Formats: sequence, C-alpha cells, structure tokens
Amino acid sequence: MSKLKIGNVTLENNVILAPMAGVTDLPFRLLCKEQGAGLLCMEMVSAKAIHYKNKNTEALMEIRPEEVPVSLQLFGSEPDLMAEVAKQIEERPFAILDINMGCPVPKVVNNGEGSALMKEPKKVEEIVYKVSHAISKPLTVKIRKGFDEDNVNAVEIAKIAESAGAAAVAVHGRTRQQYYSGQADWDIIAAVKDAVSIPVIGNGDITSPEKAIEMIKHTGCDGVMIGRGAQGNPWIFKQITEYLDKGIIPQKPGPAQVKNMIQKHARLQLEIKGEYTGVREMRKHMSWYTFGYPNSARFRQMINSMSSMDELLGALDQIFPDE
Repeated sequence: MSKLKIGNVTLENNVILAPMAGVTDLPFRLLCKEQGAGLLCMEMVSAKAIHYKNKNTEALMEIRPEEVPVSLQLFGSEPDLMAEVAKQIEERPFAILDINMGCPVPKVVNNGEGSALMKEPKKVEEIVYKVSHAISKPLTVKIRKGFDEDNVNAVEIAKIAESAGAAAVAVHGRTRQQYYSGQADWDIIAAVKDAVSIPVIGNGDITSPEKAIEMIKHTGCDGVMIGRGAQGNPWIFKQITEYLDKGIIPQKPGPAQVKNMIQKHARLQLEIKGEYTGVREMRKHMSWYTFGYPNSARFRQMINSMSSMDELLGALDQIFPDE
C-alpha cells in the first residue's frame, strides 16, 4: 500500500474521499473512514461565512478524533480575507487546508469563486501565496481541467499553485462547462503530473478498484480521489485499498450489509443532526444505497415524503425483505 506525504502529513494510503457539498458531512465521513479512506475531505466552507461568524458554518466544521486526518476546504476569492480566516481557524483539528478552485455551481462561480478562479491565474497565485504563508499546515488546491474547452489551463494553474506554496494539487479531469457530464480527461491529470513535483491527486470517473488502478497507471498520479463513486458506496475505499495492497477485490456487499450500513448511517444522522435535518439528508443517501435494486425507483418516490427516521428505516423492508 502506497502511503502519501502531503507537506508534513503522511497518509496511511493514497485513496481519498473528495469534498462534496451536501454529501461529505460528518456522518458520511465516519463511515468512509471505517472503510479505510486515507484522507477525508470535508464539505466546502465559505471563508466569508467564517469571517462573519455565520452560525451554520460551525456545524460544517465539526471534526471528530476518530476521523482524522481530515482536509478542511475553504472557498472564496479575496486573498487577504482567506489568509486571515485560514490563520484564525488553524488551531482546529484538521491536518490539511484545501482551497476550492473547482466548484461549478453558478452561485459560487458568479461570485468569482470555485472554478471561476481558473480564469484568473494572478489571483490564484495571490491566494495560494498568502494562505500558504499565513499557516504552518500544508495547503492543497483542488482544480479542474479548465473553465471550458477553449481555456484548458490545469497545467498552468498547478504550476502557479506549486510555486506559490501549495503542497499538493487535486485535478478533476473535467472543465467547469462540463459539470459532471461526459468523460473525465485523464490525459490532463498526466500532463499536470509531468509538470509539477508536488503530489498530484487524480479525480474523475473512479467508480471501482479497477478504475483506480487504471487511473494511476494512465496518469502516474500519486493518489486517487473518489467523489460520486462513493455515494451510497463507502465500501469503495476498502475495495480499492485491498486491490492496491493485495491484488484482490473484496466481494461487493450483499443486501444484508447494505441494509446494515444504511441503518448505521441513519443512526449517525439522527445523533449528529437531529430528526428534521437527519431525515432530509438521509433520503438522498438511501436513494444512492438502493440504486439498481428491484423496486428502487418506487422506493425513492415513497421515501421523499417521509418525515421520521422510523418511517424511513421501516421502508427498507420494501427493498430488503427479511429472508
């Protein structure tokens, strides 16, 4: 198993949970950690929201001892503010700070944040330089292939990030224009790997252990980052690490294991977020967990109107009848 060193942080393995807004919350991260993820990336947090002490950001930044090491991801576009906030939160128990330069969502992009930063190399340099020099923890940057096909500049941005003080860069092989459609371009990840000497983490279309190995061989990347491939499938980390370690792919979880994982996930949601939020968060996760099972489309429709966790868990018998 390949350990991965990012700055002064050594990860047990190089298989990483990608940051996903509304997905990589504390309950889900705890499950991915149990399954062997080498690093857990949190949901992105607005630097401005931290600065103005927005009450909702505190819950977003909760980290438990059993999930470390964790990467906390900031988004923003003001270099001085981001550096100030980074310094202010550095004592929190995250191991690595990441800057989001890949989010494609219009409300983020229209503010000049997320993947909009790919269009402003000078600002990227200023942000990375100021933030990396404000803190002693390693700083990483998550980027895309480019803003659109006419502006493919991941190599340029990665080189700027490296020279400004970034300890690693994660590259999603799609442009902002693509969102999550089409195929990820792994050649751009290989080009970034050739261009910089800091670790490069490949992201995009890793949905199985075979795909993880394929990406590593194709790009030479130092680590793999799993996003949508982990939705409803925290087992993917165990599958990939065992495949990398022993060359064998563990069996896919059977219905009983899937049901147990859903129940465990629901209990964590209830404990950490309470019933109202927990139920609403759990609906989408249950849709992902049960995708492809008989009656899953009808099941998804049914659970969307449910408002108690008991109801949700009771509905699981529709998909996983007791044998």
